[in-house]
Amino acid sequence: MRRTIILAATAALALTVPVTGVTDAQAQRAPRGISAAEARQGAAAHPQLLDEYGGSYGGAQDGYVARIGQRVAAQSGLADAGSAIRVTLLNSPVNNAFAVPGGYVYVTRQLLALMNDEAELAAVLGHEVGHVAARHGASRSRASTFGTLGAVLVGVLTGSSAATQLASQAAQLVTLRYSRSQEYESDDLGVRYLAGAGYDPAAMGRVLAALAAQGALDARLAGRAAQTLPSFASTHPDPGSRVARALSRARQYPGAGREQGRDAFLAALDGLIYGDDPRQGVIEGQAFLHPELRLAFRAPPGFQLTNGTRAVTIAGPGGQAQFAGASFAGDLQAYVERVFAGLSRDGRVAPAGARRGRVNGLDTLSATARVAGQQGPLDVTVTAYAFAPDRAYHVLTVTPAGQGIGPFQPLIDSVRRLSAEEAARIPVREIDIVTVRPGDTPQRLAQNMAFADAQLDRFLVLNGLSADAALRPGDRVKLVVYRR
Repeated sequence: MRRTIILAATAALALTVPVTGVTDAQAQRAPRGISAAEARQGAAAHPQLLDEYGGSYGGAQDGYVARIGQRVAAQSGLADAGSAIRVTLLNSPVNNAFAVPGGYVYVTRQLLALMNDEAELAAVLGHEVGHVAARHGASRSRASTFGTLGAVLVGVLTGSSAATQLASQAAQLVTLRYSRSQEYESDDLGVRYLAGAGYDPAAMGRVLAALAAQGALDARLAGRAAQTLPSFASTHPDPGSRVARALSRARQYPGAGREQGRDAFLAALDGLIYGDDPRQGVIEGQAFLHPELRLAFRAPPGFQLTNGTRAVTIAGPGGQAQFAGASFAGDLQAYVERVFAGLSRDGRVAPAGARRGRVNGLDTLSATARVAGQQGPLDVTVTAYAFAPDRAYHVLTVTPAGQGIGPFQPLIDSVRRLSAEEAARIPVREIDIVTVRPGDTPQRLAQNMAFADAQLDRFLVLNGLSADAALRPGDRVKLVVYRR
């Protein structure tokens, strides 16, 4: 969650893509294979996507990733591929890569950390360039990444014109879902680009396998069924079949180069932030800590926290919630009313009353509205906290009718200021490249992983190793450590 935090309903619509702001002259300069309309859409979406995904990472890694993207794009057949494809490394803790119309390709630093060599990076970028070159954006169905609590309301409210408006605008988001045939085609194109660029074409299968392993580990650690992979690795069909298919396609290029570029890749990866960037807040177990905003709260046991660039979502048995903030002029009553107004343009979601209180030295105001849901009536509650004369935050909860705040009472009571000393102690995780020494084993090295649980599993997945892997002295591997 970044320093600029806006109302939940506004945040939910942050990725809508207007086609204004980009001139026809700019669009006409798009290379052959990218239409003027696609160029306008991509150029308009780009700054919004940067904002939604934490911005560009910055530093030497940005240039390195862009160079590999250009090398792969040169194999695509797009006219003037050097300017047709624009690659951005996003400062996001989510494993993902995607492309939008207009030749804009994105990969997150978290996905970069999961890779093990330059060929795997080229595979991911090649897959996304394949979507652009095949113009899949012109025919794919739009699917929302509407992940804030606004999405919850759209899903549960019935007969609400506000929900209809939100859902309609959410359908305009630029994060789109591809068909099975389109994903297969982009896999095939990516393998072809790898071979043409001199990389090992089997890298496509390796990185798909890495994503599947990470997804399975994340699901197990969260106590849920294995989830689908991110947009780059959408599973059509299951991950195992797709990995096998990519490896089979790679064997069709027996004369291709086998460059992997592991040394250069690991050199670029060393010191990369892993997981949450403290500038956007950090999740530690059930706690959310933000050193710059100097705030903290704790989710109830059994609830999962998801940190976004604009808000934190909390979901679990008995309800969902969101922690966010907005402009504040010193009036908590007006603040809460504005939050509700942002959720319902026709006044259908309106609170019946307000309750003032005090939590951990902070003045609060809470109000609840009863709304109609698809499975029955619901309580929507907003609890606002005055942190300073010009700064306030709120927790918005959705629970079954009659429960009010329900299971979120411990969260409501946990919101507090962080001291300067506490803020300074919030850890930063980063990738550390280490050389294997005689006697080192995965079990021994995994003890250095900066996690309280599943250290060995995390180490094996991060390095693409099997459970019985033997390390050789002189090899280099990745660790996640606390920044000193």
